[in-house]
Amino acid sequence: MAGLIEDYALIGDMQTAALVCRDSTVDWLCLPRFDSPAVFAGLLGTEQHGFWRLGPAHAEGTQPPTATRRKYRGDSLVLESEWATERGTVRVIDFMPPRDGAPQLIRIVEGVHGRVRMRSTLRMRFAYGQVTPWVHKVGDRTVAVAGPDSVWLDTEVDTYGENLTTYSEFTVAQGDRVAFTISWEPSHKPQPSLPEPEAALTATEDFWREWVEQCTYTGPYRDAVVRSLITLKALTYGPTGGIVAAPTTSLPEDIGGVRNWDYRFTWLRDAAITLSSLLRTGYREEARAWREWLLRAVAGDPENLQIMYGIAGERELGENELHWLPGYEGSTPVRIGNGAAHQLQLDVYGEVTEALHLGHMTGLARNDYASVLQLKLIRYLEKHWNEPDEGIWEVRGPRRHFVHSKVMAWVAVDRTVKLIESGEVDGPLERLKELREEIHYDVCEKGFDRERNTFTQSYGSKELDASLLLIPQMGFLPPDDKRVIGTIEAIQRELSTEDGFVLRYPVSSGADGEENLDGLPGDEGAFLACSFWLADDLAMIGRVEEARKLFEKLLALRNDLGLLAEEWDPRRKRQVGNFPQAFSHVPLIDTALRLTATGAFRA
Repeated sequence: MAGLIEDYALIGDMQTAALVCRDSTVDWLCLPRFDSPAVFAGLLGTEQHGFWRLGPAHAEGTQPPTATRRKYRGDSLVLESEWATERGTVRVIDFMPPRDGAPQLIRIVEGVHGRVRMRSTLRMRFAYGQVTPWVHKVGDRTVAVAGPDSVWLDTEVDTYGENLTTYSEFTVAQGDRVAFTISWEPSHKPQPSLPEPEAALTATEDFWREWVEQCTYTGPYRDAVVRSLITLKALTYGPTGGIVAAPTTSLPEDIGGVRNWDYRFTWLRDAAITLSSLLRTGYREEARAWREWLLRAVAGDPENLQIMYGIAGERELGENELHWLPGYEGSTPVRIGNGAAHQLQLDVYGEVTEALHLGHMTGLARNDYASVLQLKLIRYLEKHWNEPDEGIWEVRGPRRHFVHSKVMAWVAVDRTVKLIESGEVDGPLERLKELREEIHYDVCEKGFDRERNTFTQSYGSKELDASLLLIPQMGFLPPDDKRVIGTIEAIQRELSTEDGFVLRYPVSSGADGEENLDGLPGDEGAFLACSFWLADDLAMIGRVEEARKLFEKLLALRNDLGLLAEEWDPRRKRQVGNFPQAFSHVPLIDTALRLTATGAFRA
């Protein structure tokens, strides 16, 4: 049985990632890429769908012991899990080395003191748990083969097969180190080279230490910021620079419900705000790589801009359901692919333009096509900004004139005006200035409820939407504008949970049995990004102490390793949604930077 979402640790190699539970079970791993089929899919099913447990031996039919303590080794993605047993203490070190060749997951068992009996239980199931591979020996190596995939197990201890599972049982004493490595290789190619676990561990620790040293943030929330930056780096697909929203699919927003989506793709919105955080903390190389990814993905077709792409720029992300998986805690369907890829979301034009603008302002090396692309995007927006769309939250109901979408269209035009004024490119400056004013007037006239002194989710609606919190952050209106303050206070009143966290919008239609406002049944938790946005806004309007308290309450929601999912379930008091989620860690960084700038922290 899978653990709670917050029970998991992330390890990865910037091409894929694994989730490791508190009992040292790997319940999720896709090979060789983030978006490849899972080899271990127990997270979304049962142990029959694949897992790898490595820990102190326990009696059959009993629960495996959870680690007494666990942590990352310093500022790295190397995980240590430690058990203090009656007979001794043992440690398991889990990591995935940044790769040159085959992807590897390495697990090193280390005896700390005493003698501890250990067991490795490895059940590989390809194609998201649907395919049982042929497992056999090739010399001293064990290989599992099915279709295009082969996974090789290397270890110095004896292994044996039973019930379509590979086992190892051994004892470690103080000072002993026993390594296990699995490596993926296309099944038609020669076997991968033998792993060197100890050398790989040293290289992996060196990689993360050197990467973290580039961070320019030195404020009071450094630990939280650095852990979030490491997580964002881990979600970056190294070969292309694409950034996945999360390394998982179908972890539910509503446990037991249908709000289960595949997040192993690059959303332009998420990637653009990630680029912003990376630039502001000193990581220009990642920002440059993402910009190059963007230019390749969009290519010469900005009129057909998608809201998301595959990690190498793929456009077709067809959505399918995996009927053989029972889902996380019964949350079905389990989906792969994402049907929202072809939605119209006008706000992404603003997010992409803002990211390109920030890159220009922070001295990112000039790319002439980036400026050409920006002008092409604006030409499209000139014709289509006043159309209804599906909006930032990808509602599966009817299109509407979402206020946030219009605000971000304004952002796109505003940043392009500034680009032209800088002299970097030639463009229709006066025409765009007029368009900027037209959009601004339209939003303030049609998207503002004067009786309640608040902007609304869409033109003519009464509902609120947490994306309105971005109005002052994007510069659409100044923070001290009465309409901004009114909107912030309305969201606090109407979209906040008892804990003070923020919902994206009022999900329920209010009519029993009727479709919800977003076109989906069920409910969802407080959206963590929106809660960070509220803290940001409170700081901007001078309510700094209130902002700090909310921010620190949000930090307390992280798991013991500093990781956040997409949402917080205020009823069950647990994390929900795909995990870890870039869209939660980015605003954490941004809010920390803002609060640090205001001095809003305890001495």
